[in-house]
This record gives sequence, structure tokens and C-alpha cells, in this order.
Amino acid sequence: MSTADTTAAPEAHATVESAVRAQLSKALGGKRGIVEAAVPTVVFTGMWITTEELKLSLIVSIAAAVALLLVRLVQRSTPQFVLNSLIGIGIGAFFASRTGEAKDVFLPGIYYNGIYAAGMLLSIILRWPIVGFLVGSVTGDPTAWHKDPGLVRLCTRLTWLLMLPCLLRVVVQLPLYWADLVAPLGVAKLALGWPLQVAGLAAMLWLLARGRTPIQPGPAQPAA
Repeated sequence: MSTADTTAAPEAHATVESAVRAQLSKALGGKRGIVEAAVPTVVFTGMWITTEELKLSLIVSIAAAVALLLVRLVQRSTPQFVLNSLIGIGIGAFFASRTGEAKDVFLPGIYYNGIYAAGMLLSIILRWPIVGFLVGSVTGDPTAWHKDPGLVRLCTRLTWLLMLPCLLRVVVQLPLYWADLVAPLGVAKLALGWPLQVAGLAAMLWLLARGRTPIQPGPAQPAA
């Protein structure tokens, strides 16, 4: 029944750690999702290195993403990660087609990571770390976690680990963009994409494996 569905989520996870691990596993999309996310960048970079034709490189990379999407639709499996990659290369193509500069394919990604890192840093400064709202999505109460200082500390550490890959991408890719180094930009995007994301998530899982924080905040405890 639908009522059972609405109450199952909080009961399915006894600790914050197990809830966050479950959400992170969904975010990765498995090996296939990782490959699908990388294909447009691999194809664009390879075509640009061999032809230096912006229009051709964009057409082939978009066509590759569309082909992956069609395979997903034929198989009736979730197209989420293919759509993400298709939207990403589509936005990059729009930027590049307006300026005629191949490097602008990578500009939206640099913007995205910069804004995302800034947003997460702001949430840490305000002591409302973004990962806490992930916990709230599991419990059904988006802000109850904030009443527990231990939960806030855990979510702050996890938000730092989530933010650092985004910040590193900007620090590495922005100088390459300014230097008009298209091929190194493509390589950096791949190297700092899913491999770095997986490393960051692995660090988060290691931190989560060390503790068992109750998912329901308890009464406020006196300061030690």
C-alpha cells in the first residue's frame, strides 16, 4: 500500500551512515553510468585532436550520446546518466558554437563546479551543510537533523569531501582554459571527472564506515 511506502524510508536505515551510503550508491549509476557520462568528452577530445574541426567534433560527440540514449530506450533501462551527458555536451556545444572556440565546450562544466563548490562552502560556513538535507530526504523531515550537533559535524565533514573534487576541477581546468589548451582540457576533464568523484565518494564511505550515528536526532546533550 502507499502508506507503507511512505513509512518505509525512515525505518529502512537505522543510522545516518547507512542512509548516506544508500544515496551515494544511487548517485554513481554503476560502471555503465560512469562510462556513459565520459563518452561525449572522450569522443569530442579525440575528434578535436585528430581533426581540429569544431563543428565535426561537436556533431560526432552529440551523435555518440544520442546513440547511447537510443540503446537505453530500446533496453527500457533508466536513461538518467545518458541524458546528463547529452545535456552537458549540448550546453557545451551551444557555448562553443556562439564563440567559435573549442575550449568553450568545457566552460559550462567549469562554471558548474565553481558554483557547486561555492554553494557547498557557504552551507558549511552557515552550519547547514548540504549533505544534511540528503539525510532529511531519507527521514522525511528536511531540518530535524540540524538539532543534533553530532549529526551536523558528520554532515559537515561529508560536505567537505563532496566539495573538494569540484574545487580541484576548477583550480586545474581554469588555467588550461585561459591558456587555450583544448586537448589538455579534455584530458583533465576525464581525469578529474568520475575517477576523482569515485575517490571522493570512497573517502566519504570510509568516514561513514567508522561510525553509527542514529538517524533520528535524540534530545540535545549538554556540552562536554
